[in-house]
This record gives sequence, structure tokens and C-alpha cells, in this order.
Amino acid sequence: MIDRYDPKPPRKGRGALSNDDGRFEPYRHVRSDDGWTPQEDPESAFKTTVTVDQSQSILVRNQSPDVPFEQSINPYRGCEHGCVYCFARPTHTYLGWSAGLDFETKLLAKPDAPRLLRKELGRTSYRCQVLALGTNTDPYQPVERRYRITRGILELLAVSDHPVCVTTKSSLVERDIDLLAPMARRGLATVSISVTTLDHQLARRLEPRATAPRRRIEIIRRLAGAGIPVHVSVAPIVPVLTDLELETLIAAAADAGAVSASYILLRLPLEVNGLFQEWLAAHYPHKAEHVMSIIRQSRGGCEYDPRFGARKHGTGIFAEMIAKRFALAVKRAGLEQSLPPLITDLFSRPCEK
Repeated sequence: MIDRYDPKPPRKGRGALSNDDGRFEPYRHVRSDDGWTPQEDPESAFKTTVTVDQSQSILVRNQSPDVPFEQSINPYRGCEHGCVYCFARPTHTYLGWSAGLDFETKLLAKPDAPRLLRKELGRTSYRCQVLALGTNTDPYQPVERRYRITRGILELLAVSDHPVCVTTKSSLVERDIDLLAPMARRGLATVSISVTTLDHQLARRLEPRATAPRRRIEIIRRLAGAGIPVHVSVAPIVPVLTDLELETLIAAAADAGAVSASYILLRLPLEVNGLFQEWLAAHYPHKAEHVMSIIRQSRGGCEYDPRFGARKHGTGIFAEMIAKRFALAVKRAGLEQSLPPLITDLFSRPCEK
């Protein structure tokens, strides 16, 4: 039930409302006011900080049957976009931090990523396959303007003729059209733009520091105009709040030049469940129980179903209805096809530096 969460006032520009300790911690902090501590200024608290990640490897291998790639790179850990539904939030608990406000304010950057990738691609044992960029957190989140790690990775992939698929919801991707467009002409690059809603007010609450919805449709238009194949990911579909927009959103993406589409029904793994319900209680208290009721109906009576084959699209009457509506919408919009396959036989190992 929703009432087990005590709604806290939203913080301007932040998605999560709380910062509870992660599930691996042996203790839990409870805020208490004894009258001696000065009142916290909610606008100044939880400033974004960036720490250098000292990882000595950069490629992440994947064996999940639910995703179409085998290897990926994430230039950053944590994401300042602050999307309250982000399935990557629980990964911050591995660091001893919270999946809540810590996830969107305590970021880790990997400035050595291009160097580490060059080393990996130069190995004689390396087998070229499509590299997914931005599968966990957004590679074009705001700090990329300063660190330019994603740019460095793309520069290396471009000179190596290595295929890449990029996933983002940020207009900053347009900065790298000069790299992506020539790669796309050689069958080496595609971009997936994530669009959750076209409602600006809802987006400001749901994903507060991400690019505005209508601006994302313009991103699709600009990338497509540069000859880059663009996929639109309607993700996530939030029952009651965003599902009514499905057809309108797909039509807008198709009109802007997208060539394919997919969707994901809202997932609430681990700490994301509590954070999302807390957010619902604060922003949409009169719709909260309706939203969660449909989620449970779509997840076998639970609030999350981690099974491969079911976790992305759900099960039950509502999930089946969404699947049928999506199929009709993409057929009407001409987005039934898949992105063009990327080629791997142009790859050349980068020189050592």
C-alpha cells in the first residue's frame, strides 16, 4: 500500500525524494530534529559532485537474452537526469551510497575510458561486435559537457571503424553528429532516443534534468536529417500517467524521422520500487493506488517480475492491451522495421599510444 511511505517535499531539479541507505549497509540512518541543528536549505543541499572512477577495465559483457547486444560501455556511474524510474539506481548501493538522491548527485566519471578502450580493442584476442554506449546511465548527461568522455570514445571508434549503438535522452548527442553521421554512412552507427512522455509538466517531475520531451522529438529530426538511423524507445510506459500517449508519441517520432520503435513497461527493481511509490504519493496521491494496482496486475500480482522474457513488457490484460496498441501504432506509423544491422568487417585495431 502507498501509505507505508511518508511523502517528503520534492527537491527542485531532483527526481528522488529521499536518500535511504542501500540494502547492503549494516545500519540505517533516521533523520531526527533535536532543535539544535540549523534547518537544511532544500535548494542548496545535494549539490552534484563528480569523483574520478579508477576502474581498470571498461567493457561490460552481457549474456541477458532480453537485450540485443553483448558488450557495452558506461562512461559515468550515477546520472544527474534524476529519472525516478531509472532501473540503474540500485547499482549505486554497490558503492555504499543510496539509490535515491545519491544516485543523481554523487556521480563517478571515467576519464580513462578512451585509453582503456584503445587497449582493449588493440588486443589480438578482441573480436569486433557492436558496442552499446549508454545502456545503464546516459552517456550524454550534463557532466559530459565538461568531461567529454563519450566524445573521446566515439573518436576512437570512428578511427577504428568500430560499430556503435548509442542510447540517450539528451540533446547533447547533437554535438557529435560530425562523428556519428560519417559512421552511419558506413553502416557503423545508430542512435536510440528515449521518450517517456510529451507532457512537459509530467516530464519535469518524472525526469527533472533530462531534455524536454518536445526537444527530444527535435533530436530525432536532426539526427535523421544527418542520415543517422534513429530508433525511438518509449520507455518506460507508466500505467495511468503516460500510457494514453502511446499512439501520439509514436506518430510524433515517425514524423520526425525515426525508423523503428520499441517500448518497455515500467520496471521497479529493488530500491526503485520504494522511490517510485514515494514519488507517486507526493506528486499524484489520488492516482497512486490506481497506478500500483495496474503494475501488480502486470507483474503476476507482485510489484516487480525479474524473469527474462517478462520483465520488459509484463503479463496480464493490461500488458496485452499495451502490446496490441503498440503493434497497431507502429504499423500505422511505418515503424515496423528494425534498425539497419551494423557491420563489423571494417574494423581495424587502433595503434598503440
